[in-house]
Amino acid sequence: MMVLREATRRVQITAVDAAVIACYVLGALLLYSHLWTDLDRAYLVNSLQDQNMFEWFFGVAAYAPDDALVTTLQNHPLGVNMMANTSMLGLGIPLAPVTWVFGTTATWAVVLTGGMAGSAAGWYWVISRHLAQSRIGAAIGGGFCAFAPPMISHANAHPNFVAMFVLPFIVSRVIVLARGGNPVRNGLALGLLITYQVFVGEEPLLIAAITLVVYGCARPATVTRNLLKGLGVAVLVTLPLVAYPVWKQFYGPQSYSNMGHGAAGNDLAAMTAFGRSSLAGDSVVRQRLESNPTEENAFFGWPLVILVVVLAIWLWRVASARALVITAGVMAVFSLGWWLSVNGEKTGIPMPWMAFSQLPLLNSLLGARLSMACVPVIGILIAMACQRILTLAEHATHIPLRLLWFGTLAAVLLPIAPTPFQTVQRPVTPEFFTEGMWRDYAGPDRSVIMVPPATSSHSLPLYWQAQAGMGFPIIEGYFVGPGTTKEGHYGAIQRPTSRLLEAITRGEEKSIGPDEREQARRDVEFWRASAVVLGPSDRPDELRRACDALFGTGGRYVGGVWVWPV
Repeated sequence: MMVLREATRRVQITAVDAAVIACYVLGALLLYSHLWTDLDRAYLVNSLQDQNMFEWFFGVAAYAPDDALVTTLQNHPLGVNMMANTSMLGLGIPLAPVTWVFGTTATWAVVLTGGMAGSAAGWYWVISRHLAQSRIGAAIGGGFCAFAPPMISHANAHPNFVAMFVLPFIVSRVIVLARGGNPVRNGLALGLLITYQVFVGEEPLLIAAITLVVYGCARPATVTRNLLKGLGVAVLVTLPLVAYPVWKQFYGPQSYSNMGHGAAGNDLAAMTAFGRSSLAGDSVVRQRLESNPTEENAFFGWPLVILVVVLAIWLWRVASARALVITAGVMAVFSLGWWLSVNGEKTGIPMPWMAFSQLPLLNSLLGARLSMACVPVIGILIAMACQRILTLAEHATHIPLRLLWFGTLAAVLLPIAPTPFQTVQRPVTPEFFTEGMWRDYAGPDRSVIMVPPATSSHSLPLYWQAQAGMGFPIIEGYFVGPGTTKEGHYGAIQRPTSRLLEAITRGEEKSIGPDEREQARRDVEFWRASAVVLGPSDRPDELRRACDALFGTGGRYVGGVWVWPV
């Protein structure tokens, strides 16, 4: 009965819990307000080409669940290994009704907004139930875990790094096991959570696993026999459930060995700089230090770094806090890549990640992302510090400790507070796709040659295909697949005709003669294409003349596009 009452107490949601979670939801909605107010056409500016790609993933999950692991809807006829991409089947399939009724952009908005709020709520729950008694400390720590600069950067384009609401509960099961919880019951729960996380985001799961290993090394007393038993149960649960999908991922069609990110890492100066979306963001400094708007994996700001150093010194004698500080330090150093860079200058000093980055699985990690592990660690440290300070404040009658502490937090956190994500309007989708006119020219067994073909720098055709309910395959595209070697590559290995069309799109002048027409015939045969479709583009006249020369003069203007049956 004691155990039952304890479990009931821990899962009970209080009014305070509900208020905190409501604040997280409101915060996420405000950040994505520009997206929610224009679901028909809004496109996140800093998502680059990724919004189209993720909406395509959600479209496949909704309209072609039988192709969930490997699909030929893109890169026809070779296909795309969905398990080897960030396809997020764990959310795309359950949210299929949203996609059917409201479209892929609505699903994209739900995943981003719900994922951000859910991640904050998850960390708040775990911190308040397992790590700190102070609800206000847990609320601040949980909010930091989801709204910190590295998370906001990825929230522009990478929902797999936003919807991390499962990871806090994975951590909570590890904590319970380390403290002597039932190894079978908690191991079973841990195994199911890990299984689900595999289908939401494998890379965040791998980073979390590395972080927990580092923490275990920093505090060996937590690695108990009971924990190892529970982990064994979790492995026995997880392996049978993920064995086939993971086998498909690494050995199935269009699989690849690794992504080969190599030496990529954070600049040391990025640790104290302010990010693009922060209130105190500095565009001059940021442009020198960032790789792109979605990969600001540090940018914590110098006030927060100073606060963390002060907390580390103050809490050093607390074993759990000391281990957290060591873990954050190790992960931050790992994130610097192979060679130390400072203020954009390479120093030539080798860094520890070089020794680990070529190991299996780790060779596909982008080293700079390892600093994201510092986010929950800092959130937990803030919550722990808040609890201790509030306890001390009860006995400090002459010093306004509460005022000093919360004033300090405001001064530290306000400069890195996020600003709403900016959007632009995506071009109107031609009626050819939205009104079903494509059915007269294409079908499930024959591909469509989009002009220009979809690539990692031009992903709009993926959205048009999703708007058509995934009713036909397209050639090439934007995804991760094998390159000319077994190493991962962004996009398809282009055929000569698609390279020619892409060059014309860039403004290059190309002559088209018998050789190019013969090559186009062979490429059409390889692609098993039934039609060529030229939608709105930057150089419509040049591309139309090229299509006439390559595929014949039988093109027709239908529903806002030019179509050549082939």
